[in-house]
Amino acid sequence: QMQLVESGGGSVQPGGSLRLSCAASASIATIYIMGWYRQAPGKQRELVANIPRYGTTNYANSVKGRFTISRDNAKNTVYLQMNNLKPEDTAVYYCRGGRNYNDWGQGTQVTVSS
Repeated sequence: QMQLVESGGGSVQPGGSLRLSCAASASIATIYIMGWYRQAPGKQRELVANIPRYGTTNYANSVKGRFTISRDNAKNTVYLQMNNLKPEDTAVYYCRGGRNYNDWGQGTQVTVSS
């Protein structure tokens, strides 16, 4: 089982930016896909973005053009750059990965409010 630790969450005003990091306990170089999900209060957990080992990244329509997912295999870390944040982006953000895409981090809170 791969341990995943998210960081970088916080409170920001609308229009602001945050960069989330997901540090893995083992090499992610051979992991087919890594992803970011989020869960807002009273809502189901949803995909934000994922990034395969090779190929095209995938984004939820609500974040396209504002968020960018990337992975640094040498550092065993996945990032989520979030720009032009909106109040509706407020949620706990989770990293997902592992050999069977079954491992989750503990989450990091992102709050967007004026």
